[in-house]
Amino acid sequence: MKKFLVLGILFILPIVAYLFFASAVDNFSKLPVLVESVGDLNNFESLEKKDITLQDKITILGFLGDDILSKRGNAFNLNQKIYKKNYEFRDFQFVMVCPYGSENQSKELIKELSKLTDVSGWNFVFGTPERIESFFKGLKTPYSLDEKSATDFVFIIDKKMNLRGREENREKNEIDVYGYDTSSVADLNNVMVDDVKVILAEYRLALKKYKADRKEK
Repeated sequence: MKKFLVLGILFILPIVAYLFFASAVDNFSKLPVLVESVGDLNNFESLEKKDITLQDKITILGFLGDDILSKRGNAFNLNQKIYKKNYEFRDFQFVMVCPYGSENQSKELIKELSKLTDVSGWNFVFGTPERIESFFKGLKTPYSLDEKSATDFVFIIDKKMNLRGREENREKNEIDVYGYDTSSVADLNNVMVDDVKVILAEYRLALKKYKADRKEK
């Protein structure tokens, strides 16, 4: 009996484990899509003159304006609380949208951040204030840019270029969360850290299921 019991466990356990993880992909609590298809960065130029796209990337999108160094504290908060913990995820990137003329300031900020961590996942793109405003409006958030084309809020964009966030939950007295305030360490710690974990876990689980399905074939 013991022999058959051991053989049964060895045979059944892997199947149960697979079914558990496979079903977890479908039942996993995903970060809600608040706005679909926010658009791409076709009308912007990158600092390093390379193509930067939101397609097939998990992006933290920010707008630092034409006085980038005045947002140094925001950038350091974001770097320490979000970027350093997740930059090794292959498809994870930061994209900061700024007006033309602020390229040298972006280089200075990158130089300062590079003293703390690998900054290869930080990207800066540049455009006219009008293009930045038009792109920002495509996010359809309740926020607005200031006169310098800047905001303290950053946004999570998924691989299909959808804006992710939190939906209103009246039972918990929570309202929709479209973006995360980089001037507030508490907001980053208490809200954004968890939301980034959720969306990265979502893609990790999807990748595991894809690999498992390929093995079966």
